[in-house]
Amino acid sequence: MSSPSRETSSGIQPRSALSRQLDAGFIWLTRIFALAVAITLMWIAIQVLIAALPAIQKYGFNFLISKAWNPPQEEYGALPMMYGTVVTSLIALLLAVPVGIGVAVFLSEDYLPPKFQTPIVFLVELLAAIPSVVYGLWGIFVLGPLLVKLGMPLYTYFNWLPIFSTPASNRGLLTAGVILAIMVLPTIAAISRDALISVPTDLRQASVGLGATRWETILKVLLPAAFSGIVGAVMLALGRAIGETMAVTMVIDNAITISPSIFAPSNTIPSLLANQFAEASGLQVAALMYAAFLLFIITLIVNILAQLIVKRVQRI
Repeated sequence: MSSPSRETSSGIQPRSALSRQLDAGFIWLTRIFALAVAITLMWIAIQVLIAALPAIQKYGFNFLISKAWNPPQEEYGALPMMYGTVVTSLIALLLAVPVGIGVAVFLSEDYLPPKFQTPIVFLVELLAAIPSVVYGLWGIFVLGPLLVKLGMPLYTYFNWLPIFSTPASNRGLLTAGVILAIMVLPTIAAISRDALISVPTDLRQASVGLGATRWETILKVLLPAAFSGIVGAVMLALGRAIGETMAVTMVIDNAITISPSIFAPSNTIPSLLANQFAEASGLQVAALMYAAFLLFIITLIVNILAQLIVKRVQRI
């Protein structure tokens, strides 16, 4: 007689029809959620583009290369704001990426006992929870005056260099860039640390077993293995830096100018939107939406480049 049990020869019962249906339903549910995110993103972009059409039709490509922003004369150009957005974000990454990766290595390699390491991890991640307006106030009253003291000698002795060609000021590109670096640092450090911890232990042991030192293992094995995660952390940080509004608005001086000096005042696209959208009307609204659409495109291009870099490194 056959056993009433439906066990197979391997002793594993086949899955019930209900279980298979639940799995299929979960797969379709995740697909719907993913599609909803893509549709929402496209919907936002289309709505911004529609609102920007009057400015696009009137100014076209000249909007990207014009330096003028004069609402009474209906002259609009986004070049100074694009310049400020890119420069402040680059300053932030130049400062935050080495420090963030260094913190991630330090916190993932057990240089400290767990009772000291855990509070440090908590404090680093706590930086991300500080409101941006607090960073802005700290930048005005603490960081700005400090950068003036550090920057005046650079201007005094190296003002023949374009990047130090203006007197140091407590508000400008450098102050905004440093503020952004501090704001994006926990993102880079936390995600990079998770990527390094996720590297299989076998790789570390194999490297040490072949005679590599600890630093050779970190630089030649662990960091390349975690490269995709680190690039993801940097791109998330860059997205935060590009889109940051309040803290940058408070410390960049919001001047519609372009200067090679890192001490000069400037402006960014998010700061422009925050300062002018409430009182805008007519064609100015369309110009601001055009600037917002450019910000959307810049962010999209950055993320596409990040994906290409990761895929290229993975093939190597």
